[in-house]
Amino acid sequence: MATAYARDTRDPQRPGSGSGDRPATKRVLPALLRAPFEGRTWREFGYLMLSLPISIVLFVFAVTMTSLSAGLLITFLGIPLLAGGLAMCRGFGAMERARARGLLNLDVAAPAPVRGRTGGLMSWVGAVLKSGVSWRHLLYALLHFPWAVFAFVVSLTMWAWGWAALTYPLWHWIFPTHVGVSGVQLYGDATHQVYLDSDLELGATSAIGLAVVLVTPWIIRGLTSVDRLMVAGLLSPSRLATRVTELESDRGVVVDTAAADLRRIERDLHDGAQARLVALAMDLGLAKEKLTDDPEAAARMVDEAHGEVKVALQELRDLARGIHPAVLTDRGLDAALSAVASRCTVPVTVEVDLTSRPAQAIEGIAYFTVSELLQNVSKHARATRASVDVWRSADRLMLQVTDNGRGGADLTSGSGLAGLTERLDAVDGILVVDSPVGGPTKVTAELPWRG
Repeated sequence: MATAYARDTRDPQRPGSGSGDRPATKRVLPALLRAPFEGRTWREFGYLMLSLPISIVLFVFAVTMTSLSAGLLITFLGIPLLAGGLAMCRGFGAMERARARGLLNLDVAAPAPVRGRTGGLMSWVGAVLKSGVSWRHLLYALLHFPWAVFAFVVSLTMWAWGWAALTYPLWHWIFPTHVGVSGVQLYGDATHQVYLDSDLELGATSAIGLAVVLVTPWIIRGLTSVDRLMVAGLLSPSRLATRVTELESDRGVVVDTAAADLRRIERDLHDGAQARLVALAMDLGLAKEKLTDDPEAAARMVDEAHGEVKVALQELRDLARGIHPAVLTDRGLDAALSAVASRCTVPVTVEVDLTSRPAQAIEGIAYFTVSELLQNVSKHARATRASVDVWRSADRLMLQVTDNGRGGADLTSGSGLAGLTERLDAVDGILVVDSPVGGPTKVTAELPWRG
């Protein structure tokens, strides 16, 4: 299940397509030269410049609100004032998440809004005070200020000094002239003075400035990485609350799946075995009436009814096998999957490497998953062979079904694969489909060993 509290939306850098023996410096040098002019560098620099005034406002508000609320705790006003201040901190947190999204390309999910149980004012106040997310927003307002001061000073100093030194040969003439020379006085007194005025000194100053300009973007990225951690760690939803939301969603999926299975069983019973049994009862009733008048016709009708009984029993066995086959309960996945593979329209090899059995519910889901995948192979793949591999990796049960068919399977097309994904997701499982057009198709499922 995908549980993301913060997501970096930058496109990942793809490895170069050149030969593997290209020197590393040829790949690093262009990025080093581009960094001072990239939009990312300027956005991150702008983020650090804005952080100082914003953090000052946040820090002053947080300190003032906390101090005033603490001073008024002896009265009734302190508690609602503290709750209101925490709510304001959550509002500032929304602004900071938007700023990180726009300038740092960091997408942090917004925490769920605070709601009281009864809907009244005091219920809301209690919910805000008990919310860990609210207190983390207050902690962000307090901690971000000293870091913003440090990051502002470092980034602005490096950026300004680097560009000033790099361009020094262009503007050094503005300084006063002393004994026919002009430049920046490094140190000196009435008798000893040193100026940056010669060509060598101008070149050295510019070279040092170039080095600082090239290094500064990487320093800025390091500084903003700390901001990313603070925003993602303090302004994101509570892990517990997120997990509860995921479990509620999974519960809904499980309930819907169970309801769909019940409807399918009811439909199969009504349209299949039940209809046959009703017809069988009618045939036996007619045979009973003709038993004395026409024994031969009655015998034929009983014989036909016997055939109907066999068909009805087979349909009931197939239905029970689709729910939870007895061979799975008695002998485990190896035998059950071998039985499923024997009914597939293409030759299937099954290899199960398990020294013990997983949880019964996980075993049933694994059986159902392989059954559905092999049905897809039979109906849609146009394959000539397939394979099923099952093994354990740490505390996860791994399933892999491959075929040499036409490929093109897609999770987003509303097919049965989407339903399988939801079923696996309900138990913290994962379904990965690798099916290029033209084949082959490889579907890998991962389930927890214990449900």
